[in-house]
Amino acid sequence: MRKLWLLFILLPLYLLGADKVEIYATNLNNEAGVVKASGDVIVLYKDYYLSAQSAVYDRKNGNLELFGNVRATQGTNYQLLGEYAKLNIADKERVFKPFYMLEQKSQLWLSADEGQIKDKYYDVTAGMISGCNPNKPLWKIKFSSSNYDASDKWMNLYNARLYIYDIPIFYMPYFGYSLDTTRRSGLLIPAFGVSSDEGFYYEQPIYIAVSNWWDLELKPQVRSSRGYGSYETFRFVDSKTSGGSITTGYFKEQQSYVNLNNLAHETHYGVNFKYNNDDFLDRWFGFDLEGQSGIYADINWMNDVDYINLSTADTINNTTSNQILSQINMFYNTDRHYYGVYFKHYLDLSLQSNARTIQKLPTVQYHNYLSTLFDDHLTYNIDLSSVYLYRELGKNALRTSMNIPIGLQTSIADEYINLSYESQLYGEHMTFNGDADKVAGEDPNVYEDGVFLRQYNIFDINTNLTRSYDTVTHTVVLGAQYVKPGSDARYGFYKSRKDECTNDPTSLNCEFYNINDVTEKVGLELSQYLFDERGEQFLYHRLSQQISYATGKGKLGEIENELDYKITKTINYYNDTFYNYDQELVSKTINTIGYNDGSINVNLSYLYKDSFIDPLTPASTPRYTKYLTSSFGYKYNDHYRYFASYNYDVQSAQKKSSEVGFLYSKRCWDFGLRYVENVRPILTAANDASSIEDRYIFFTITLKPIGGSEINYRIPTTVKGQ
Repeated sequence: MRKLWLLFILLPLYLLGADKVEIYATNLNNEAGVVKASGDVIVLYKDYYLSAQSAVYDRKNGNLELFGNVRATQGTNYQLLGEYAKLNIADKERVFKPFYMLEQKSQLWLSADEGQIKDKYYDVTAGMISGCNPNKPLWKIKFSSSNYDASDKWMNLYNARLYIYDIPIFYMPYFGYSLDTTRRSGLLIPAFGVSSDEGFYYEQPIYIAVSNWWDLELKPQVRSSRGYGSYETFRFVDSKTSGGSITTGYFKEQQSYVNLNNLAHETHYGVNFKYNNDDFLDRWFGFDLEGQSGIYADINWMNDVDYINLSTADTINNTTSNQILSQINMFYNTDRHYYGVYFKHYLDLSLQSNARTIQKLPTVQYHNYLSTLFDDHLTYNIDLSSVYLYRELGKNALRTSMNIPIGLQTSIADEYINLSYESQLYGEHMTFNGDADKVAGEDPNVYEDGVFLRQYNIFDINTNLTRSYDTVTHTVVLGAQYVKPGSDARYGFYKSRKDECTNDPTSLNCEFYNINDVTEKVGLELSQYLFDERGEQFLYHRLSQQISYATGKGKLGEIENELDYKITKTINYYNDTFYNYDQELVSKTINTIGYNDGSINVNLSYLYKDSFIDPLTPASTPRYTKYLTSSFGYKYNDHYRYFASYNYDVQSAQKKSSEVGFLYSKRCWDFGLRYVENVRPILTAANDASSIEDRYIFFTITLKPIGGSEINYRIPTTVKGQ
């Protein structure tokens, strides 16, 4: 009852200002305009909830002072603690001595001698911040002064010193960070490294976000013994259904490094453009179409492969290849029809010139989806496409093709057996333009216009059987397919080049010839599935056999056996093997076994391939491919995690990459160490296919929730010819 009476007396005094203040206390004393409260004092002011042992309010100057174990909670995010607090209701100023602030979501705390707050702006004297246990923080950042804007949740620290326990590690004249995930401009976490051949590595990303529809990331870098450069990425969102990015880069080599490694270029530069729009016909042209339209672009250009290698310090995470593809795909799709236009451009960085590289600019496609007639027994669809095969030097071609499969299907034996017949109608027309006289060894007389027509037949029979047992469900699919050649008609280019291109597809005069003979053959396939009582598949098995009758009698093609078996809840095995009867050898097999019990994760994979090419044949590709990949992970507890990987080319006896390391993680920080070896390609002045073996030591330090960085030391590299 006393609390209610006190609230009734004090409320009119505080409503003189614009903001309402409510005070609850056990004891009250009011003398000469000064109200004193003690015993379980509680103050409600705006979104503040304050408690203290005692309080004094002076009506004349509007000051409210709190004493003893002062605790202030703002909304649901912040807690402020101190022995003394002063609030001026009229000026909206607050003072805490000492000052302690805790951000509830991130558990980041700040402690200082004094903190002053006006509106949403905090000014703090000398103190420290950390995300660790306040009693003995593992890391802390001490500062001479600090300010914080609660509206945009951004903290500034001045003369900041990073300590691990009580050991000073790093000094920063200024350090700023965000307490939320709002996009904002500023410096991102830098990357450091030391290399015996590239010197000191430093990359300082700069993030610019002044609008909600675009941002810009600048990544200048310096490698003290190699050179300097920068990569920039501009990201944008131009509508609710579209967005993209533009990345450019430039790196200037020091002449001494170019000479030492015999590099082809002193500068490396390139550009990448990515864009995706899920409704471009409506957005761009205002078409009100029922179907879906889309456009996807991924355009890449660079002067050599080192443009990719230099984009980051950790080359093991880069997919470095000499074959660069640029493409633009556009489509419009309905329930019945599909229209597409595709542009593909190929860049081979191992060549001095791509003038002879065939580009597909563009491909135009129309597809009519599967339709049925006569109670779904007759099926058909139509596929039309036209592609312009262009290159700067040599002949160009326009190839137009049509494919119309017409099928009949039915079932017998009470729908246990499914039967189908399909007549494949295929046609192709080729015209040429451009000049072939400038290319040595290329005969311009072979490039006459041509027409190719084909009809062949496919017969199918299959059955699908399922039976349930007490704890297992078994599904078996049996099928056979018979392909019967029909008739071909060839005119012009397709007729004159048939024998040469069938016997030697790599001939210079066969670059545009893409016709393969249809042979009489039978395909047999058995597939089976096992499911447990929960309906989860634990075994898949497929056996496939081709029988060719090209020479008038049966000839067994390679038999394929595929198995995916979840042996236990933690062990899984996969195998896919091809066996060649003529050679009486396995032609290809891949084996993968994995173990994962939540604590230990192990994967081991081995690929073997035999192309049956005589290794003594000049300029032939290697007969064998043997490649081993492996990975290992061990989670010791919630704090320690160990990992390793090893990839090895068994045939060339060359290690491709390896990694070993650990990560120690706690609530307020992570520390990791890993050793990495990686082989990456480079382009030399002699245009040789060479590579560099990188060896790194990476140190990962993350101060939660502020962030962290990965520091690397690069061990001397080895240049290899391949």
